[in-house]
Amino acid sequence: MSPFVKIERVGQTFNTRRGNFVALRDIDLSIAKGEFVTLIGHSGCGKSTLLNLIAGLTRPTTGVLLSAGREITGPGPDRGVVFQNHSLLPWLTCFENVYLAVERVFGATENKPALKARTHAALELVGLTHAQGKLPREISGGMKQRVGIARALSIEPQVLLMDEPFGALDALTRTHLQDELLKIVAHTRSTTVMVTHDVDEAVLLSDRIVMLTNGPAATIGQILEVNIPRPRDRVALASDPAYQAARAAVVDFLHHRHAPGRADAKVASRVVSPVIEHAPSAMPNVAPGTQEAVAALRVTQSAAEDISPEAPARLHVASSSATPTSPAGDVVRPAPTTPAGDVVRPALVSVARAAGARG
Repeated sequence: MSPFVKIERVGQTFNTRRGNFVALRDIDLSIAKGEFVTLIGHSGCGKSTLLNLIAGLTRPTTGVLLSAGREITGPGPDRGVVFQNHSLLPWLTCFENVYLAVERVFGATENKPALKARTHAALELVGLTHAQGKLPREISGGMKQRVGIARALSIEPQVLLMDEPFGALDALTRTHLQDELLKIVAHTRSTTVMVTHDVDEAVLLSDRIVMLTNGPAATIGQILEVNIPRPRDRVALASDPAYQAARAAVVDFLHHRHAPGRADAKVASRVVSPVIEHAPSAMPNVAPGTQEAVAALRVTQSAAEDISPEAPARLHVASSSATPTSPAGDVVRPAPTTPAGDVVRPALVSVARAAGARG
């Protein structure tokens, strides 16, 4: 089967104040007409960036994207987008929010009765004809998202793009809309690309699951075929071996082969531990509770100033060279006093110094 959406050697780099940030690299993906593909991965892996590239909202730094054999150079009515935020205009009714999109795409070639018929059909498809006269503030979050889906479908896009459309909804509403989406896609036969964090959602809805590696410079790590016949019933799938195998494969990729944050956590622990180790445990002439405050401030300030593998050695030298020490060998810093002889709390001194350094 020839690809309907084709992504060839695509990379995306953003210019930032700290230099170039490589979000995506070497993305190659072909999507067949009528196929449902989900993009899944940890936060920051570029899922939404890739979806925006297909939508034409962003141009790639390298490579090319094609839809129906034509290069994607910008947004177009052949691609409908549903965002995580419903993005409805609050002063327009549900009907008017959908009609706005219909008029924009078909207004030059169709009369008003035809445009209204398209709008009614889209709202009926998502089961919202009863709420078409209501404003967004008068309906639930799930209903708002269904209006967003109706608006995208009303322009009859060849490709439906969805960026975590159910991510902000409660579990019961999300489950209901997933089932509704299965019916809608079966009816429209739209080519669909959807971003999600939900493993079960990906397996339930998809023909293929595209798993992205961790960012920056993320790429496609694995593509999983979901060989489960349609129509699909979530209750029956709960004990289906094919469903369980697909779910296990995605979980293994995300939480074992590409678990996030392990290296960063090790660096952070190496930086913070020496500071705690050499924090003073005996400080004469200091008000109760100040020792803990000083230790906490030093941990926070040191971690903020220098997060690097070499930091522990420098912190060790700095702390061990300070004098005098207590009988236990801990560093004791003389408590400053005012001209009247009153002790100035070291915690306040550390705060003032930190503020001065930042200012």
